[in-house]
Amino acid sequence: MNNLIKADKEYQQWLIELKQRIRQSQIKAALRVNTELLELYWSIGSDIVRKQSISNWGDSVIEQLSADLRIAFPEMKGFSARNLWYMKKWFLFYSGNEIKLHQLGAEFQQQKLPQLVAEIPWRHHTEIITKCKSVDEA
Repeated sequence: MNNLIKADKEYQQWLIELKQRIRQSQIKAALRVNTELLELYWSIGSDIVRKQSISNWGDSVIEQLSADLRIAFPEMKGFSARNLWYMKKWFLFYSGNEIKLHQLGAEFQQQKLPQLVAEIPWRHHTEIITKCKSVDEA
């Protein structure tokens, strides 16, 4: 019976279509995961910029935050001090560096992640912000 089904052209065509739909769903899911991760990193970068501007914690807060997040989420990658520095730099890079750190207090508005930026994988962003001097160049 199985050989009859496998040999059937209608079944073969249906199987091809199902495989395509499954692959498309896998790609869509990966893109959504990437977008969610980037939105998280954007908000963390924004928080770091804001918190550092209104507190007297200094730069060592990033190392402490890294240690605390890695303890809280041992199964997750991405919370190294270096990556947190990238999140801060990335936020500042794409927010246009227009943010005046002394003005961040109460009037600071949470900026949204630019749509086009959300479609690029994180590792590409770290390369862009370390090699490009401006958003126009990026």
